[in-house]
Amino acid sequence: MQPPSAGLFVDLEFPACVSSIVCAGDTPLTPLCDRITWLRPQEICASPHLFPENPRHGLGKQGILGDCWFICACSALQQSDKLLHQVIPAGQCTWNDPGYSGRFTCRFWRYGRWVEVTIDDCLPCLGHKLCFSHCQDEGAFWLPLLEKAYAKLHGCYEALWAGQVVDALVDLTGGLVERWSFEVAEESVREKMLSRMLDLKERCAMSCSVLHNKDGAGDLGEFHAFTITDIQRGFTKHGQELLLLRVHNPWGRSCWGGSWGESGDKWALMDQTESSRFLPQIQDGEFWVEKEEFLREFNEVTVAFPVNEKEHIHSFWTGWPLLHTQQICGSWLKGKSAGGSRNNASFPDNPKLWLHIKEESEVYLSLMQSQKAKTGATICKRNSQSRRGSTNSTALYAVGLHVWKVEKRRFNLQKTILSPPVAGTSSHCYDRQLHLRCDLSPGYHLLIPSTFHRDTEGEFLLRVLSSGPIMLRELTSNQPVTRRNEDVMRGIWETQELKGQWKKGSSAGGSRNFSSHHLNPAIPFCVPTKVQLVKVTLRQHCQGNQCHAIGFHVYLVPLDTSLSPLSQEPCASCVPHSHSQEVSKMCDLPPGQYVVVPSTYLPDQECDFFISIAIKLDRKPIKSQETLGQILKEVSVIKLMK
Repeated sequence: MQPPSAGLFVDLEFPACVSSIVCAGDTPLTPLCDRITWLRPQEICASPHLFPENPRHGLGKQGILGDCWFICACSALQQSDKLLHQVIPAGQCTWNDPGYSGRFTCRFWRYGRWVEVTIDDCLPCLGHKLCFSHCQDEGAFWLPLLEKAYAKLHGCYEALWAGQVVDALVDLTGGLVERWSFEVAEESVREKMLSRMLDLKERCAMSCSVLHNKDGAGDLGEFHAFTITDIQRGFTKHGQELLLLRVHNPWGRSCWGGSWGESGDKWALMDQTESSRFLPQIQDGEFWVEKEEFLREFNEVTVAFPVNEKEHIHSFWTGWPLLHTQQICGSWLKGKSAGGSRNNASFPDNPKLWLHIKEESEVYLSLMQSQKAKTGATICKRNSQSRRGSTNSTALYAVGLHVWKVEKRRFNLQKTILSPPVAGTSSHCYDRQLHLRCDLSPGYHLLIPSTFHRDTEGEFLLRVLSSGPIMLRELTSNQPVTRRNEDVMRGIWETQELKGQWKKGSSAGGSRNFSSHHLNPAIPFCVPTKVQLVKVTLRQHCQGNQCHAIGFHVYLVPLDTSLSPLSQEPCASCVPHSHSQEVSKMCDLPPGQYVVVPSTYLPDQECDFFISIAIKLDRKPIKSQETLGQILKEVSVIKLMK
């Protein structure tokens, strides 16, 4: 009798060996590699099939690989046959078909196009059972095959250890995805989010995440993602309305001991007819959670935009179809087009694009950055210092995007970028992709994508989706503008060197997100008349790579001395706080008295710092015949404010 693998396709690019399991060897998979065997589905069960008859039995279980984020994203495919067949093309021969060859092809959306990944069906097992993802129906193999193709795309299975649900959803749908944080949202905003989720539950894939441990009713796990499988309204015996969310844990086991858990005490508030609508619906690993518990225990929700049968993405804020799509690839190159954030005088050197809006439109601007991993596969996930804790991917850069409306195509670039943008990211972020939603009027708009630090090299994809007609093109000439950093620095500067300290409990107040911000040192300086520019530079004294996230704000001292400068909005800021040894910002400040308030992002982080305030004076330098060299006037000041 021939063995089951005789004459079947063998994928030599992603072989059944240790190199396909681990790449760097810095996850718990490494000790298990010697025990893992590779088996085809007909060697694992008697009657393998691709999909279960009941879609609910296709819910994924995680196994020993930390890829809950990917498994949760796969729930999107169970809601739409169109999406499912886009990723797993129909018509492939399976195990009971005459043409079965052991070959399967999957498709993923990668940086603007769909790419095919072909694999064999040898799957990693421990003791003749799948050791990575599998379905509730253990005879269904669509999920472990898709997971293997995704692992091949990334270089190995280990590369899937820790990641972002939003990234996997984009790769599986080619659409737009939003992440909503409950931690920073006001109560009214959270209510709006939940109401929107209830409206979208039939059309959108949804996931929720726990980012840090809480003293809650269940052991949900830190940095763990879940799938929201249903949202329903219910009523108590006394007619009180409830909002209940059904949540699935990819671990495939119960992990929730809350009031509305399977044996929770709150079900007594409902009559038997009402509770029977909810309790019989749960599968292995599922549980119901009431709205208040949900907001308390989960930190954020990830929601994919709905896609119709014509593959048009719909806005879930207005319902309008985003019928018009254009995209451009670009790059930031050191010394040419990597100008950094708006804190840098070289910001105009960044890539610049024209967006022509032909009628008033709802517009989504999506910026996706790309990097090459050491394995040669193109991957983009958070780095090991992020709150997601990805341990084996290349680092992402902090990126941002800003939009200006211009009245005509001939315009003053320097004047434009010094004016407030009509839309832009509130801070540069380390996400693989970010997007802006904006309502834009007809006319020309200038788009500038940037990294936070200048001379940071990378590639990006800028994608525009609009409800109305658009035209997107790159400015063909991207020569550095006349106001280069070296030109700006010419002239007479008066410089102060200031030394200070953030100390726990007294002067380490943290960023403006915290009520203790006023405890930070406030360092005064004066801008005299006829001043062009002020450059503020903050440098922390840190050991090795153990840098805090630092930034600063500049406040105008009010004429009313009874008012604190920090009671008003800053007139200049160097944010977001950055894990850098040094940050700086060039400011145009009118004459007056100011204070600069340097801070770490989090309160109570201790560190010494140095701050330089350089004021450019509006007078011509005096030429001298003597060669005495350049004199630098330094003033050292330590100021402590209660």
